[in-house]
Formats: sequence, C-alpha cells, structure tokens
Amino acid sequence: MRVAAGVLPLDKPEGPTSHDMVARARKALGERRVGHTGTLDPFASGLLLLCVGKATRLAQFLTGLDKGYEAVARLGVRTDSEDRDGTVVSETDDWTGLDARAVDEALAPFRGEIRQVPPQFSAKKVGGEAMHRKARRGEHVPLEPRALHIHELELLDVTLPHVRFRVRCSSGTYVRSLARDLGEALGVGAHLTHLRRTSVGGFDVDGALPATALDQPAAVEAAWISPLEALAHLPRVRVDEAGATELGHGRVVQGTGAADADTVAVALGEELVAVGTVTEGVLKPRKVFRS
Repeated sequence: MRVAAGVLPLDKPEGPTSHDMVARARKALGERRVGHTGTLDPFASGLLLLCVGKATRLAQFLTGLDKGYEAVARLGVRTDSEDRDGTVVSETDDWTGLDARAVDEALAPFRGEIRQVPPQFSAKKVGGEAMHRKARRGEHVPLEPRALHIHELELLDVTLPHVRFRVRCSSGTYVRSLARDLGEALGVGAHLTHLRRTSVGGFDVDGALPATALDQPAAVEAAWISPLEALAHLPRVRVDEAGATELGHGRVVQGTGAADADTVAVALGEELVAVGTVTEGVLKPRKVFRS
C-alpha cells in the first residue's frame, strides 16, 4: 500500500513503543518517511498522530498541541518510574483513611497554572543524555519544576485504592507525575496504573485507526487527515495560483490582507501550499509544501 502525504491518527495499544508503531506503519503503508508527534509510553494506549511522507515536515506544528488523557492512579504505592512498569520503592495502607471528597480536594491545586518536576525516568535530556538512561544506572539528577497548564482535571471514579481521572493539559505534562503529586498531596504516595491518550488538539481517539487495521486501505483512507486539515488550529491564508507559484519558489506574496501572525497555513483550495508568517500584509514562506 502506498499513500499520499498526510497525518494518520492511530490508536496505539498497550505494549508496543511509539517507535514500534512507526515501524509497523512504514511497513504497512510502504512509506519510509513516517514519524510521530508525541511519544506514548509502552504501557499507555491511545491517540498517536503519525506524519506520513512529506507531512513529516508538519510534526513541529503539531507537537505543541494540548493533550487529553484518561488515567488511573493507585494510591499507597510509590514506584521509581511513577508508573506500573517501575520498581516499588515504598508501600502503605494509609489510603484506607481516605474518601472521594479528600481525593477531589487534593486535586484542586493541580488545576490551572502549575509547576511540575519531570520524572527521573523520562526522555527528557540532561547533558545530552535521556534521563531514563541515567535513572537505570541509579543516578538521580535534580530537576527544576516546569510551568504547565492543566485546562481540565475531572475526578471520574474513586474505588480505593484506585482513582480514575480525566485531564486536558498543555504539551509536556507528565500524567504519571500528576499521579505522583496527587499521592504526595494525600500523604500516601501513588503511581499510574493506566493511561490512555484521548485527544491531541482537536483530534480525538474515536476517529483513530485501530493498529490492527494498518494494512486495510479502506480503513486507512477513512481515518486519513490531509496536511491542510492537520493544521486546522493555525490561522489560514488563502492564495490564488499566482501566489502559490511565488511561494513555491520561496518568494513572498504582497498585499494578502491577512492579519499579522507568526505561523499561518497557506491554502490554494484544499491544498496546503506552505506554512508561513504574515507581517504587515506580507506573506513570507517558512516551509513550502508545493513541489
């Protein structure tokens, strides 16, 4: 199967890594140029946006989108990785004294602007090396908290010692660290036992392709997102054929009438011509997609 450039929303199952899913897609789609826009841990499932063909150049405009998740935290058990794949480092039964109200109250400070310390087991690089490699050698590196935004945080169910919640957060948020911090706020510790990514920006896992259907052309086509659709979150500037030709040669287009913007999607009909910048009505291409 060979496909045109575009974005394929894939429903990753638990178990394989994000890189495993990229490898499967390359083989099934007959396209070497496949990349993803945000790693999901092996134990996690859910929406993985795959950029295919020339659309791999769109990845930088998709990685920063807000993410939505449903998750389950297990109170009373801390692990070194902050999830179920880690080694237990402490355990307590003090969660038996908690109830749903206490859990909901503990979640309150994690809504809105927060500061979060990344986990020791993560892909974050320190000194040019991924943190998880240092952690596996037993090295502990002090990390500075990062400013993040939790747009929505809803408690779905409390069946102690398990807490199920839904979160919509800014890119770069570690949900397992959110579970860790909830456990610390309750004084009992916690780790993440289940994580499912339900959305990336305006894209929902309900419209994603099941991983088992990667070799089914009709299913792939039904889930397919065109390059222009993939950039629906960006302001759109429309040009005519002459303007598209100018942009295709890397030249600016004058007098577009568009508002100033650092990043815009430039369209000719339903074709993505370029991603550009508008300053005082002048459209300057940053990335050209017209061959």
